[in-house]
Amino acid sequence: MKKKFFLAVLVFCGTLIGCPRGSFFLWAQDPSEPADSMRYALTSAVMCEGIQEEIPLNPTIVFSVGHGNAYCWSAFDQIAQKEIIYHFWYRKDRLVASIKLVLQPPRWATYSSIRLRDADKGPWRVDITDSDNHVLKTLRFSISD
Repeated sequence: MKKKFFLAVLVFCGTLIGCPRGSFFLWAQDPSEPADSMRYALTSAVMCEGIQEEIPLNPTIVFSVGHGNAYCWSAFDQIAQKEIIYHFWYRKDRLVASIKLVLQPPRWATYSSIRLRDADKGPWRVDITDSDNHVLKTLRFSISD
């Protein structure tokens, strides 16, 4: 029940601020939550097959080339000011894409994606980093037939 309410607030707030094409969104802040001295906190990150209404669909660690795309979704809390993060996509430890994303206070979620090709089969990872290149989270996955 609490999760459904949270998701409804999330979608409603994202609609209100007119997010461009679902690339990021804001959700309601609970005013009773304590402030933190950290710049922000990564609260959730998943690899998934899609994004619908700003929510990750079908979290997975194995993607079929036939599916078409792989998404990395990440959510942050306690954001005091506009912040920059990156999603670095690696195939077999070789950097393939670096995607700069902007976080807005007080809470924000964002995602990046790649198109899957036959040549992309094998092990992958996405490093989510702050603007100082500190790795906040590493998500590992693979691409198969």
